[in-house]
This record gives sequence, structure tokens and C-alpha cells, in this order.
Amino acid sequence: MSERDLQDVLRQLKSSTSYPDATKLLSTAKLTLLKLKALTPQPNTPAQILLLAREVFETGALTSIRAKDTESFTRYVHQLTPFYELPAERLPGTKSERSKVTGLYLLLLLTQGNYAGFHTELEGLEIRLGNNGELGDDKYLLYPIQLERWLMEGSYDLVWQSTTEEKVPCEEYGIFSEILTITIRNEIASCSETAYPSLPISSTKNLLFLESEGAVIQFAQSRGWLIRDGRIYFPNQNLKSGAEAGNEKELSQLAIENTLGYARELETIV
Repeated sequence: MSERDLQDVLRQLKSSTSYPDATKLLSTAKLTLLKLKALTPQPNTPAQILLLAREVFETGALTSIRAKDTESFTRYVHQLTPFYELPAERLPGTKSERSKVTGLYLLLLLTQGNYAGFHTELEGLEIRLGNNGELGDDKYLLYPIQLERWLMEGSYDLVWQSTTEEKVPCEEYGIFSEILTITIRNEIASCSETAYPSLPISSTKNLLFLESEGAVIQFAQSRGWLIRDGRIYFPNQNLKSGAEAGNEKELSQLAIENTLGYARELETIV
């Protein structure tokens, strides 16, 4: 099989709307790359073949994430790494989906709660980009970086706003919105358990961005909360003492007050 065969497979792949069909085409493309000895960059691999190989793996990564196949997506990210590490002179002036793929990988690590992996990847980016400002200017990279910062600060209202369709950088990023919603809901629930002995069900509905009080009750039961007389009571899970407990409670209350404020504003608009 030749370079032209690979180009034909890529054209079919980009027009495919079926994930099973796309998976078959990707397998064919990778088999072609194997025969061309281009599954990984080699010193004597022509630039045009390197470009096509990178495009195959980028297409595979984006196809996988659209199908919510995160394991396949992760494999493609790892396959892309040696291509992304090639010096610029090997692929001069060529456009890549590197920022989008890397940003999606950061977002995946964030939604998996893999903060160590997130910061390792981020440190690698900072070393590669240096002080030229590209990291802060790139919308695909800035999005997960801001989300991580807001999650660490407890600014759950900002995280919630960022999941709306008009805020995500592209279609693929929107796939993570539901996962992020679950993440911040669980984070807010943990803060609530620390900050308050109980909350009204009506306030908890706004706080957790749930659609009905029935959904609140179902969520409360899944967390082991007690429901009585229109209120939710949190079991005493705060085993810390002294200043540490006081500081944690204060931070949790601040996060919840900010989120409640946004939730009330949103309810007023609606």
C-alpha cells in the first residue's frame, strides 16, 4: 500500500459518520502506516508520510472522543506524542490539531480527578512553550487550565457557567459538560456536608443544579443524607478539630454561598 492509499483512507475517514466504520478505516490506515514503517517517526521517514501519520492519529483521537471512547482516545494521544515532539524542521509550516487534542486530554484528566497527571502534562506544556504567552492565549489549552483553577478555588459557579454550549471552545469539549456537572455536584455536596448541619430541600435543588426536588431526594439518598420536614440533614463527617476544621468550614461556606448566589440568579433569569 502507498501514500496515495493512505490519503484515500483519510478522505473516507473524515467523511464517515459511523464510529464502527471509522474504527475499521482507522485500522486500515494504521496497517498502511505499518507497511510504510511510519507508525512512529523514523529518521528517514519522509515529511509527507509523517504529516499523514500525524493526521491519522489526530483524526482517531477526535473520532474516539466524539464517541466517548476515552480509552481509545488516550491511546491515540500517546501515539501522537512522538510526532508532537518532532523538531519543527521535520514538519515545517504544517497545521496540527495539537492544541485541541492536548486540551481535550487535560480535560479528560481533570474529569477523572487525575490532578497529578494534569499537572505533569501542564508542566510539560509550560516547558515546551516557555514564556512566549502561547499557553495563556490558546483557547483550547486555557479552558481546562481555568476549570482546574476554579475547582481548586471552590468557584463552582464559574465551572458551571463554563459548561454551557456557548462557553466551550468546540463541539468535542462539550462532551465533557455532563461529566463536569457531576464532578462539581459531588464537590458541592462534600462542601455542604462540611459547612452546614442541614439545608432546605429547595435551597439544595438550586445549590446542586438539579431540576426538581424529587431529583434532590434521590441524590440525597445516594449520599446517605437524612430527609425530614423539608430539610436535608448531613451526617457529621467532619472529624477534624481546631483551626483546621474552622478554616475548612469557612472555605466551604464561601464556595456554597457563591454557588447559591449564581443559582438564584439563573433561576430568576429562567
